[in-house]
Amino acid sequence: MTELQEPKRCPWCGDDPLYVRYHDEEWGRPVTDNRTLFEFLTLESAQAGLAWITILRKREGYRKAFLDFDYEAVAQMTEADEERLRTNDGIVKNRLKIHSAIVNARLFIKIIEEYGTFYDYIISFFPERKRIVNRVDCMDSIPVSSPISDAISRDMKKRGFKFFGTTICYAFLQATGFIDDHLDSCHCKCR
Repeated sequence: MTELQEPKRCPWCGDDPLYVRYHDEEWGRPVTDNRTLFEFLTLESAQAGLAWITILRKREGYRKAFLDFDYEAVAQMTEADEERLRTNDGIVKNRLKIHSAIVNARLFIKIIEEYGTFYDYIISFFPERKRIVNRVDCMDSIPVSSPISDAISRDMKKRGFKFFGTTICYAFLQATGFIDDHLDSCHCKCR
């Protein structure tokens, strides 16, 4: 009997089961749902300056703290809610990041009102409104930003979004499948 061989993966996920599951089941898969896009917007913004695994480990805490990422409910949160969240061990307790999640929820709703969906807003920055599948042979060839992430983050900054610079934006685009940066050898690569 032969031993089952592990599928080839992008090396960044290592062997942490949480990271491996995230890599295999979520990262790079196209997301169109507003609530899930808001979840990733919130999580990626919280990640600024931290390791992504830190945020993944706190994801359930974020779900509870930010009302299962119901952006309309989050947009209604008050200063009292912000103060309460600053004592929540389930999330990163940075005052500015907590505030930004609430501000970003309000702005997220405005984009939906303007574009119909947040997906339609983001994809409007892509040539022919099509996702990008990059040919990637090694980790060193994966960019941390692009002209598209530059344009989106610049536009979002003008709209008032916080913690969404070009690097965070690019990570958001990768996570939500607007850009596929799985290594070509990875079993999750879009073929």
